[in-house]
Parts: sequence; structure tokens; C-alpha cells
Amino acid sequence: MRGTVLEVRTSADGSVVITPHGIVGLDKAVELRQVLVHTVRRVRPLRLIVDLADVPELDPINVGSVAAACSMGDDHQVAVFVHNPIPLLALQLSAAGVPHQRMRNSAPLS
Repeated sequence: MRGTVLEVRTSADGSVVITPHGIVGLDKAVELRQVLVHTVRRVRPLRLIVDLADVPELDPINVGSVAAACSMGDDHQVAVFVHNPIPLLALQLSAAGVPHQRMRNSAPLS
């Protein structure tokens, strides 16, 4: 949606943290994908964290982009982690191929 903001910062340990805010729909698919690819292929931090704490919904294209970033990170020696997904997002990401051990602080599904 139009209120979505994509924040990128580098933490003290050198990890790059990408934090989307709000519903991340098709209108943000290109932006999120470009940031993920640029970070993994060009910046190449030891760790990339996609923090979904403030994301109530991620459309299927963006779910796929996050899953692809995990695989691409493996190819470029960048550990990609997904932090704080709500249970539904954790399930969608897992179904898209994000390994469970890459998701941190997700509430267990009942």
C-alpha cells in the first residue's frame, strides 16, 4: 500500500537490516527485490536480516523474493535471516522455501 516504508540500516556488528513497515504489496515488489539483490550481490555483508515485525501482510511475489534472497545469500556467502514474522507470514515463507532455522522470533503456529 502507499503507506509502506522500506528502511535499510547497518547495525554495529556490520549486519544489514531491512525493515519494511506496513502492508508490503505488489506496489513494493520491485523495490524490495532490488534492495535484497543489491545487498546480497553488491554489499555482501556477513548477515542480512529482514525484520518483519511491522509487516502484517506480504504478498506472494514478495514472499518469493525473500525466499530467493535466502538461496542467493547461500551462493554469495551472506547469511540471510527473517526476524519477527507473524505466524501466517512464517508459514507462507516456510512454504516458499525459507528454512525454519532462518526465521527468528516467530511465534509458533497452533
